[in-house]
Amino acid sequence: SARKLYNSLAIGFKDEHVGRNLEEMHTLAGMLPMNEAAEDDELVANRISVDHKTAICPRTKATLRLVMLEDDQRKQLIHSLHQLAKSEAKKFSRGDKKADGIRAAEELSRFAEYLDTRTGKPFTAIVDGANIAYYMQNFDQGRFNYHQIQFVVDALIKMKEYPLVIIPFKYGFDSFTVTTGVVGEMQKLADKERAIRDSLMEKGMLYRVPPRLLDDYYWMMASVSDQMVSRNGIDLDVAPQNEDGRWPGTRPMLVSNDQMRDHKLELLEPRLFRRWYSSHIVNYNFTAFVGDECIDREIGFSTPDFFSREIQGNPAPSGGTAWHFPVSDWDLDDRFVIRIPPRSTDAN
Repeated sequence: SARKLYNSLAIGFKDEHVGRNLEEMHTLAGMLPMNEAAEDDELVANRISVDHKTAICPRTKATLRLVMLEDDQRKQLIHSLHQLAKSEAKKFSRGDKKADGIRAAEELSRFAEYLDTRTGKPFTAIVDGANIAYYMQNFDQGRFNYHQIQFVVDALIKMKEYPLVIIPFKYGFDSFTVTTGVVGEMQKLADKERAIRDSLMEKGMLYRVPPRLLDDYYWMMASVSDQMVSRNGIDLDVAPQNEDGRWPGTRPMLVSNDQMRDHKLELLEPRLFRRWYSSHIVNYNFTAFVGDECIDREIGFSTPDFFSREIQGNPAPSGGTAWHFPVSDWDLDDRFVIRIPPRSTDAN
């Protein structure tokens, strides 16, 4: 625990000048945040609160970074998505399982190629269309609501993002079965809903997943696509405190409230999944639409992380390395930080 580590440092450095501010604490004592800047020659071993807007540690002034998937790990993710798409199609096949599995992998590859070769603006926000359309629609008049999709798309554009909405195949028709209310109930799109669907398609902002294939793998694939032609070598990620006032972090972001528990254990080892999830996923909340009406036109987004919630070491401006450790029962941005100053600064 952080307390045991603190006490080990307090005991180990008790006779040295750098450890002058550390005193052994009781094993049941609480550890409160210490957010004042440390002296250059001071041993730091404290609970701190990282500045969420700048990712700067207040004690050491070290900047925490976003530890993202490395290129080989991203390729591993892409390979896993193909394998999962293939196995999922075989699992639910009603005919030739092998052929259906091959088709699923080929269709996903075709989608990846489309993203890499399309021209125009690169997508900076991938939208889980079904997740948003069904959000809070578990009431009698609930439906697959295209107005909610348009609401989220408009909000993202206002935030200077360029979204791509991904939907399962059936929701591209004028009528389809829905997953709210009575099992097998049909929904017929109203004129305004068809207009939203058609407009997004015409703008190239709506992708309809091929029939009998799971949309999850498509929006996950889109989040790690190179978008080689449209990106044209430009880094899509957004830096903290940028001039445009955009959210800092990885692009494209993935807008969804899906926790992806179905894929997590199969897809990647937990640490790699966590890196992907924490840097891409944006959750949302808003008041559900009833048809095309909504009493509260406010939307809330939880921004993706732009510094990782895992152990990391970063250079401190005064010298040495500042190590930051997340602690499970502390606040989300709190860390236990250790910085041992270079020996040359010791005043013995």
